[in-house]
Amino acid sequence: MVEGVNEWFVREILCHEAALRRYVLRAWPNPSDVPDICHDVYVRIYESAAGALPQSPRSFLFTTARHLMIDRARRSRIVSIELIEDLDALNVLIDPLSPERRLTARQQLQHLSVALNGLPRQCREVLWLQRVEGLSQQEIGSRLDIAVATVQKHALKGIRRLAELFYGGAQTGPGEQQRNVTSESAHGK
Repeated sequence: MVEGVNEWFVREILCHEAALRRYVLRAWPNPSDVPDICHDVYVRIYESAAGALPQSPRSFLFTTARHLMIDRARRSRIVSIELIEDLDALNVLIDPLSPERRLTARQQLQHLSVALNGLPRQCREVLWLQRVEGLSQQEIGSRLDIAVATVQKHALKGIRRLAELFYGGAQTGPGEQQRNVTSESAHGK
């Protein structure tokens, strides 16, 4: 067992409790499960850290949370045969992921990845910290060493560009994207 696990756990993991709760609350459909999920995440991390401390504790925390929620979602979709004598009595429609839906989801994810990579660096960082890591505008401002108003500006600019790409119907290439940046700069956006 690694020495100092308790101190490490408090110093490196528990300090992210609020962010973890927000992340799970945003990702999990039933808010009443959030305390149990967070507890299970802490148990998994502590048990794992007893063997070896992870290199990136915060990343390990959120990855563990994501994997745990995926496991729970999979288990909730499994129905025990022993509990049901006649599956037809369930009267439940099964909605398996068809190959078409999988392909569509993969294409959408690829499109989003390209769109995010096309954003200016600070817009991309702000959106990532806000939407993926669940940080508040104040936390983002502190982390990036910028004012909250600047965080708001970058978030709005990034969301606006993503909305234009996905809902505006305009597909911009590198040259068009540069023109948009130039025209926005000229108009004070």
